[in-house]
Amino acid sequence: MNRILCFGDSNTWGYIPASNLERFPAHVRWPGVLQMELGDEYSIVEEAQNGRTTVFDDPYETICKNGSRHLPVVLESQKPVEVVVLMLGTNDLKLHLNQNALTIAHGAGVLVSRILQSDAGPNQKAPKVLLISPAQIHPAQCPFGHKFDGTHEKSVGFAKAYREVAELHGVEFLDAAEHVKVPETDCIHFDEAGHAALGTAVAKKLRVML
Repeated sequence: MNRILCFGDSNTWGYIPASNLERFPAHVRWPGVLQMELGDEYSIVEEAQNGRTTVFDDPYETICKNGSRHLPVVLESQKPVEVVVLMLGTNDLKLHLNQNALTIAHGAGVLVSRILQSDAGPNQKAPKVLLISPAQIHPAQCPFGHKFDGTHEKSVGFAKAYREVAELHGVEFLDAAEHVKVPETDCIHFDEAGHAALGTAVAKKLRVML
C-alpha cells in the first residue's frame, strides 16, 4: 500500500473558519478528500498542527510549533512513506516573526532537503515530495489579534518563491492559491469548498507522480 504523508498546519488539520478551534470532519478535510479520490490502494497519513511554522520558533506559543523539529520524528515514525505532501508557511507570516515570502519559502526548502536526505521512503530511500505554496491571505482584517494584519501582499509572493524552491530541489509543485480562496470572515482558513478543491487537485497531481 502506498503511504502518503500530509505534513501541514491548521489548514491540513481542518480548522473551521471563524470558529473557536472547531474542526471539519475527516471526510471534509482535504487529506480526507484525497483519500476518497485515490481510493483504498493508498493510505493517507494526516500530520497537522495548528500554528505550525516551517523552521521558525514562535515565542508567543507555549508548545513547539516549529515544523523542522517535528518533521524528522514524523518521518521516522511513519516510514515507509511514498510521498510527503508539504504545505506550510501561513503561520510564518505572523507579524512578530517578521518574515517575507522569500524567507518563508527558504524555510520550506529546508524541510524539503531533510525529506530528500532521509531514508523514510520505500527500500530506505528518500520519499518523493510535493511542495504546496499556501493560499493567499484575505486582504480583510483577520480575527486573530492582528497577527496577520497587512500580510496579504506578502502571501501573493508565495507561489513564485515556492516554485523556485521546488525547482531548485527537483520536486513537484502545486499552488494552493489556484484552487482555494479563503473567506473574508477568517482570512487564513479554508472553507469546505476549499478543502474539496485542494484535495482533488492534490489527487490529480499525485496520480501523475505515482
